[in-house]
Amino acid sequence: MQRILSHQLPAHVGATVRLAGWVHRRRLLKSVAFLIVRDAAGLAQVVVAAPDVRAQVEALTEETVVEVVGTVVANPTAPAGVEVVEPTVRPLGPPAVPPPFDLYRPALTASLPTQLDHAPTALRHPTRSAALRISAAAVAGFRATLDRQRFVEVHTPKVVGSSTESGANVFALDWFGRPAYLAQSPQFYKQLMVGVFERVYEVGPVFRAEPHDTVRHLAQYTSLDVELGFVTDHRDVMAVLRDTLAGMLAGVVERAGGALDTLGVTAPEVPVELPAVHFTDALEIAGAPADEPDLAPAHERALGEWARAEHGSDFLFVTGYPMAKRPFYTHPDPARPTHSNGFDLLFRGMELVTGGQRLHRHADYLAALAARGEAVEPYAGYVDAFRHGMPPHGGFAIGLERFVARLTGAANVREVTAFPRDLHRLTP
Repeated sequence: MQRILSHQLPAHVGATVRLAGWVHRRRLLKSVAFLIVRDAAGLAQVVVAAPDVRAQVEALTEETVVEVVGTVVANPTAPAGVEVVEPTVRPLGPPAVPPPFDLYRPALTASLPTQLDHAPTALRHPTRSAALRISAAAVAGFRATLDRQRFVEVHTPKVVGSSTESGANVFALDWFGRPAYLAQSPQFYKQLMVGVFERVYEVGPVFRAEPHDTVRHLAQYTSLDVELGFVTDHRDVMAVLRDTLAGMLAGVVERAGGALDTLGVTAPEVPVELPAVHFTDALEIAGAPADEPDLAPAHERALGEWARAEHGSDFLFVTGYPMAKRPFYTHPDPARPTHSNGFDLLFRGMELVTGGQRLHRHADYLAALAARGEAVEPYAGYVDAFRHGMPPHGGFAIGLERFVARLTGAANVREVTAFPRDLHRLTP
């Protein structure tokens, strides 16, 4: 008999079926016992009346893996309106040692550090696994949207020989006796691949050795990177980002609607045209000094509230960041050279995306490095490519875990990360 999943039970009323999963909960009443079995699709209610089967169920522990064979009957009060009766129950392994928290409760009551210490079992809780389903669906939507727009997925090195990719600190390692580093970003490589495919994207880990100990930072996270050629300026990049976000959220609704329901979350609408403000105006809106070189988290929150109040949008572009706060490869604004053709996208008052137009002429790279007092040699393999013809191009990067945290309302990005790596945590 072929195994079915819990969500398929309504299609098998009156039939004998085989389920398999984990003992989610047992309710031992005087005349009957209820066994709740959890599988990848959800929960199934099994009604146990026979004394010998009840004795088996009483001996089980939560999280023991079992197989159930029984008849499906309709019951409006049961999960999905059906339940399994007259079952046989067979353990598929030894009795499980119960985890240090109850997975059958609506919410995990253990502290976040305790959950992370016991992540392999904490992630089984429906709310924790729902966030990971949303994450997977968002990536599927990201890929599908860009595939439709003729982007090509690429895979770039995560170990590099130079620590020059961004202003962030790096993790050093030994590479057969030579110094090497974990990549902070695929930025250089995705730009170079524009010279091959014109439009590229990547889904992969990035590593930042920054000693941040906040609810929004991880030392390793998943970056959704995009780069496209033959742009007029950063506004072409912003248009692709808008469509990408809409596609990601559509993917979440389509593929993980049940997970959204589990968390009580509604996916936000993405306006056809996202509101945008220049950096100088953003400072004024946020009540920041006019000479502030960047936006602090408090400024981002104020801007998020403004975007919701003035435009009814959870998203806000901030454009024209000062060149001094942007990487050397950023294209300046021709009309205001001290400001950039770069942008951030705020999602509910928090930076989610950084992007912009890049330099594409070899001479401009030499000038930009010289202006910052940096030698060309560490960047030689990257800069040399621009001698061989590169189109005007630009791109962006989305932090996946931060996106899911803002979407679900999680207070800490670690709540939506399976096995987070940060300043303090390297296990499990």
